[in-house]
Amino acid sequence: MARKVKWGVLSTAKIGTEKVIPAMQKGKLVEMVGIASRDRATAQEAAKRLGIAKTYATYDELIHDPEIEAIYIPLPNHLHVPWAIKAVEAGKHVLCEKPLAVSAAEIRRLIRARDKAGVKVGEAFMVDTHPQWLKARELTRSSEFGNLRLITGQFAYNNRDPKNIRNIKEFGGGGIFDIGTYTIHGSRFIFGEEPKRVVALLETDPQMKIDRLTSVIMEFPSGHATFTCSTQIVPYQRMQLFGTKRRVEIEIPFNAPPDRKTRLFVDTGDLTGASMETIEFPICNQYTIQGDEFSRAIIEDMPVPVGLENALANMQVIEAVFKSAESGKWVSI
Repeated sequence: MARKVKWGVLSTAKIGTEKVIPAMQKGKLVEMVGIASRDRATAQEAAKRLGIAKTYATYDELIHDPEIEAIYIPLPNHLHVPWAIKAVEAGKHVLCEKPLAVSAAEIRRLIRARDKAGVKVGEAFMVDTHPQWLKARELTRSSEFGNLRLITGQFAYNNRDPKNIRNIKEFGGGGIFDIGTYTIHGSRFIFGEEPKRVVALLETDPQMKIDRLTSVIMEFPSGHATFTCSTQIVPYQRMQLFGTKRRVEIEIPFNAPPDRKTRLFVDTGDLTGASMETIEFPICNQYTIQGDEFSRAIIEDMPVPVGLENALANMQVIEAVFKSAESGKWVSI
């Protein structure tokens, strides 16, 4: 029987308690040992609901528990790196929600801390280990697909609550940090290379001051990637990959359902749909896979699925998007 990595969680954030933690607990290589909150009663309530043995009244208490090997951080965006550095300095491996930081400079500080401590730190882009994304990337590298030339993506939801953390600018809120980061990362993942330059058009919410509608063009060495993300239109998400011979469409690319099959659509460009092929994937939970793969990296001393150098490259694109939107010009990466 394979050993399990002993995990702790910093905060009782909704994404953790409702999605990620229950899924990780189903993993073969994960043992969820403890959860921390700024209020012990809150931690105790979450622990009872999730069947977690240990609770902590402060984040520091969990970080310095010698039983904990790895820490999952689902805190607000602006708190990711400060607490990740504290965890790393305590000798813990860290899996941090995306976006891992709110600036490239922050990630560089975390890289220095990681290298000094000799631990593993990763960004929680669960898409990288989901079978549908792995298959999509495989298809774009096949001779039947031809040369990958264009990626297009859309990711949107409608949330106008000024108290919601995604709409608080000083906490790292806004569409680019919350969902645009997925389309940027996904395009880089599929192309397997970095964009050379970007141009962006951005609309800001007049009251909350967060970006609510952004469209971006990224120029890659092999082709183009375009995407639009919004926090105030009808919910929708899709990624399409265009080659010289085939097109691949990822039906639900980011919030892949854990309770039903996911699908890719592949066609040769016949507008009647006659050439359409549907590829289905068995039911799986992308957070379970993510937890196991990160734990495997610890156990077998392998690279984590999405390391800090990858996170830094993604953040440099994000910063270029904001710079381009402000200047109205192309910005080199």
